Amino acid sequence: MFARDVGNGLLEVSHNGLAFVGLAVVAVVAFFASQHEVRHAVESAALGWLKERHEVRAENDGNLLVAIAEPTAVARATAAHPGELPRQQAAVANWLSRRYKVAPEPVSRIVQEAWQLGQRAKLDPTLILAVMAVESSFNPFAQSPVGAQGLMQVMTRIHDDKYQNFGGQHAAFDPLTNLRVGVQVLKDCIAQAGSVEGGLKYYVGAANLPDDGGYAAKVLGEQSHLKLVAAGRTVAVTVPQTLPRAAEAPAKASAESTPQPKAGLATQPVVLAATTQR
Repeated sequence: MFARDVGNGLLEVSHNGLAFVGLAVVAVVAFFASQHEVRHAVESAALGWLKERHEVRAENDGNLLVAIAEPTAVARATAAHPGELPRQQAAVANWLSRRYKVAPEPVSRIVQEAWQLGQRAKLDPTLILAVMAVESSFNPFAQSPVGAQGLMQVMTRIHDDKYQNFGGQHAAFDPLTNLRVGVQVLKDCIAQAGSVEGGLKYYVGAANLPDDGGYAAKVLGEQSHLKLVAAGRTVAVTVPQTLPRAAEAPAKASAESTPQPKAGLATQPVVLAATTQR
């Protein structure tokens, strides 16, 4: 009888104890479910601890790829698959990839952005891409001896205010940011000069010089190639940037019919220039 009573007592105590533990667990879960910030902090701490332990084990095994891996790195990559672009953009991206020996995925993203920016800025996207081609050959880390940086070779120290919305001057080496700032500068230059050819002269910093060293001719020649590619024409990737003089004649006649800069504009100090005369 004594043993039976002790057994029943232990069973009752165990039953009540388990019920208490269950109620406590339910209460804790309900508390965390109602406290989003607390739950997020606990989850982040637990995830961080597990990730740290995983990286330590991988590093001890000599596997640095796991130890320094970032699953979100792909979100920072400037890339797009050419097959996802419209026909015109895909043709241009593939041609630029072969011409300048760069990967098609990042060039596809740049082409896609140039089309979107061109529509908003009312600039031909092939002009934007031609400027990049001449300025940096699509090297986002390019820098000139005078400090012009990135895809569009923008003078970062002159246009540092334009990078403030993107986090500061180091954003000059982010391809899309540099492209957006460069397009704004190019648009301002064209508006001030009154023509595309004059705007290119301003853009390269040659507004106060007799000529731009052939810069505008190179850009416009490259743009003519890109227009043909976008139209579905076959253009050799080895074709020179500058058009032969016979092919330049129609473009020159068109430029002469374009309103010229206001008198005295080219003799005034220019601060819009993205690059400097090379």
